[in-house]
This record gives sequence, structure tokens and C-alpha cells, in this order.
Amino acid sequence: MKAETPHLGWFGIFRLGLVQMALGAIVVLTTSTLNRVMVVELALPAMLPGALVGWHYAVQMSRPRWGYGSDMGGARTPWIIGGMAILGFGAIGAAGATALMESSVLWGVFAAFLAFFGIGVGVGAAGTNLLALLATRTAPPRKAAAAAIVWIMMIFGFVVTAGVAGQMLDPFSMTRLVIVTSAVSAVAFAVSSLAVWNIEKGVARAPVRPAVKTPFRQAVAEVWNERQARRFTIFVFVSMLAYSAQDLILEPFAGIIYGYTPGESTKLAGVQNGGVLIGMIATAIVGTTIGKSRAGFMRAWTMGGCVASAASLLALAAGALIGSNWPLQLNVFMLGLSNGAFAVAAIGSMMALASAGKNGREGTRMGIWGASQAIAFGLGGFLGAAAIDATRAVFMDVSSAFAFVFGFEGLMFLVAAVLAARVGRSSADRMKLPAMPAGDQLPAE
Repeated sequence: MKAETPHLGWFGIFRLGLVQMALGAIVVLTTSTLNRVMVVELALPAMLPGALVGWHYAVQMSRPRWGYGSDMGGARTPWIIGGMAILGFGAIGAAGATALMESSVLWGVFAAFLAFFGIGVGVGAAGTNLLALLATRTAPPRKAAAAAIVWIMMIFGFVVTAGVAGQMLDPFSMTRLVIVTSAVSAVAFAVSSLAVWNIEKGVARAPVRPAVKTPFRQAVAEVWNERQARRFTIFVFVSMLAYSAQDLILEPFAGIIYGYTPGESTKLAGVQNGGVLIGMIATAIVGTTIGKSRAGFMRAWTMGGCVASAASLLALAAGALIGSNWPLQLNVFMLGLSNGAFAVAAIGSMMALASAGKNGREGTRMGIWGASQAIAFGLGGFLGAAAIDATRAVFMDVSSAFAFVFGFEGLMFLVAAVLAARVGRSSADRMKLPAMPAGDQLPAE
């Protein structure tokens, strides 16, 4: 008789959320603050940080192999701690490389590509095995809620780091940038190490799943041939392309059009992530009380979040043309709120669809969707930044360039809403998406 693996309680899920929060704290500095410094303070092309962030997402295409390594070893904790260590050193190296660009652009860019390689490895190794540990140790009724909690805690890490680091970075200097990044990385590593300490204690080594016996290429082909998995993969790609395309240009936009300092634009990123956090929490709360069937709710909330995100981006396009009289912080907050609602609803759909196909390919489906997201994030950041450079050359006016790019991103979100509707219509009648259950609805520990 097969021994049952003990499930995580809410405190255990919260501990894993602390790791995701620590990961987010480091990532927000490398993808937002360093990007702003390269474009505004160093006057380098926006394409450069876009390429660096795209490179770190390209490295994450090897996520399935990191998960496979922990599957074979039977323990996730060493991979999580090791990944966080590599991520921290990569972030410190990236800050140092940015400072080096001030005196030598060539050597600074070379060092930055090495550092962002480490960031990609660290995020992939820690993040993949964190989610694998969460998926294998969480009771089925709690999986959607656990995913929402962990994602919300990651955004909370963005918000806290953006606010605190924004205060510490002013008055700005390259030395201060390296010191702040080092401090954040050290604290994040300590928190994540304590969070996973002994969390796998007493759990037997994980057996090799039967699905592992199927060759990797064959398993991927089988999942891709499932209509719902394929449609959802396309939806993930388009929506995340739109979601990520504004990441690398928002802070430079605030600096160039509105005259924000590095500290002020970092705080603006905190405003956006605060909106994301509130949107996620609101969606999770409404999802627990909306009624017996969650399929219609998840579909409608995903579509509504995409449409609201499109409206917020179109408003930013208007703000680029209007200038300083535009309520930028409110606009950015509403963008975050819309993104948060869409993201949690999409996560809920993903958790259900992962088990909706045949042959028990949950891990393969999640891997394909994760790869789709990584490709979209890498392309989105790079294309958004490159589009600013290209449209500035065409329009000879930076305001028009930002307006065009934000407007195009809004149209992509509208396309994503249509794709979400197609997935919902074809799947809602054949499956029930799981609720994000409240604590009093769950079985006893």
C-alpha cells in the first residue's frame, strides 16, 4: 500500500510564500531599477536592458531539467536554497556591472550578460522547485488557494522592496545602488533559507512517476495535441506578452516624460505592484463567495482583467501625449489592479486545466505553460523596449513613441480576452474549475 505524503498546512504554504516573496524582492531590482538606471542615468538604448531581461528569460527555458533533477534526487530544498544563492550573487553582479558601464560600456555589458545568466539560473532553479514542492505537498482542495497566496506574497515582495529601496537609493549614486542591491539580496537569501529549513523533514524520497518513463519529446507532443492545453498555451503567451511589454518602459517613461528621479520611479513601480496585490486579493476573496460553480467566474474574471488592463494601457497612451497634467500614479495603480485580477483568475484556470487532460501529464502541462510564459516575458520586455527605440526614430517625438507602444500593448490584451473566451467556452461545460477555498471549507489537517 502506497504511503501518503503529508500535506502542507496553511503555515507551511505561508513559509513557501516567503521564498517567493524573497525571490520577487531581488527580481524587482534587477528588472525595474537597473533598467531605469541604464536608460536614464547612463543614456543607453532601452534595447540593452530589454536584451538582458530577455536573456535571463531565455536561460529559464531549461526549467524542466531543474525540476527533473530534484525529482530524481527526491529533495527540493537544496535546489531552492542553491537557486536563491545564485540569484543573489547574480543580482549583486548585475548592479556592479551597471556601475561599470559608467566607465566602460563594453566591459559593463559583458559583465551584465554574465550576471543575468546567473539571475536566470537562480530564478529557474529556485522557482521551479518551489512550485514543484508546493504542488506535490498541497492537498488538492487547497492548490488554487495556495497558488494565489504564493503569487500574492511575491507581489508583496515587489511592493515592499520598491518602497524601501526607493527611499534608500536617493540621493542616487552607483555605489549606493550596489550597496542596496547587496543588502536586499542578503536579506532575501536568509529569509528563504529559514523558510524552507526542515520543511521536507520526515518525507520519504519521492518515487519516480510513471510519466517519467515516457520520452520527453513524446510527452510534450501528447500534451500539445490536447486542444484545451494548446489553446491555453496560446492564451498564456499572448496575455503574458502584453503583461510584460510595459515592464521595462514604465520607469523610463516616468523619468523622461514626467521627470521622476530614480527613487520616485522605483516608488511608482511600488504603486503598480500595490495595485496588482489588491487586485489579486480581491479576486481571491470574491472567488470564495461567488457561488457553487467557479467556471463562469474564472472565465469572466480573466476576460474582464484583460479588458481592464487594455483600458489602462490606452489611458497611459493618452497620458504620454497630455504630459504632466495626467494622473500618472492613479493610472499606474489601475493598471496594476487590472493585471492582478487577470493573473489570479488565470492561475485558477491553470491549476484546473493541468489535471483536465489525459495520462496524468500535470507536470508536463505546467512546464509547457511555464515555457510559454518565459518566452512571452523575454520577448515582451525586449520588444517593448526595442519598440520605444524604433518609434522614437520614426516619430522624432518621445511622447508619440510611448503613446504608440502603450496603445499597441492594450490591443494585445484585447486579443488575449478573446482567446480566454474561446478556452472558457470550449472547456467550461466539461470541467469545473476549482474554487479558492476558504479555510472553513477545507478538510481537517
